[in-house]
Amino acid sequence: MNATSDEDLIKRIAAGDSLAMKSFYARHHVRLYRFLVRMTRREATAEELMNEVLLEVWRKAGGYEGRSSVTTWMLSIAHHKAISQLRKRSEEALDEEEGTGTEMPDDEDDPEVTLQKQNKSKVMRACMEKLSVEHRTILDLVYYHDKSVTEASDVLGIPENTVKTRMFYARKRLAELMREAGLDRGWP
Repeated sequence: MNATSDEDLIKRIAAGDSLAMKSFYARHHVRLYRFLVRMTRREATAEELMNEVLLEVWRKAGGYEGRSSVTTWMLSIAHHKAISQLRKRSEEALDEEEGTGTEMPDDEDDPEVTLQKQNKSKVMRACMEKLSVEHRTILDLVYYHDKSVTEASDVLGIPENTVKTRMFYARKRLAELMREAGLDRGWP
């Protein structure tokens, strides 16, 4: 089933094939969950939204028109659901500790370099958390999900030039925050 394309899986899901949905889930749930955690900053919310998105994929697979890749379509659904959720809880304080992962050490690094990289990763995540939702989402789509400007535009429902502008300001602000935190761009 791994050789099956996402488009074929969507066609099979539209026909009610639950095995295709299980395969789709296995292929995309980690990427989807991480995207939602980065947007919402809450693991429980991300899990809930992930389930809603996948249910939406199940229900609306027959409406998939192929104008974008399946992952772009799925992330677009996720983005809209996450934004709706963020609007609902805008008055709540955001928990900065959730959504952080553990870093895998490079086998070539000695313990000191590994610790330095982990500390820099922690600072980098903290800097990302200080960005606006719009800027954090743009960086997430382009750098973590390898989406092009066109695909990010499709996911977010905004013009490509707006994506480019947000990318410029997001990178600029992230660089400022990293400098303020004492980080340069390179590893030791």
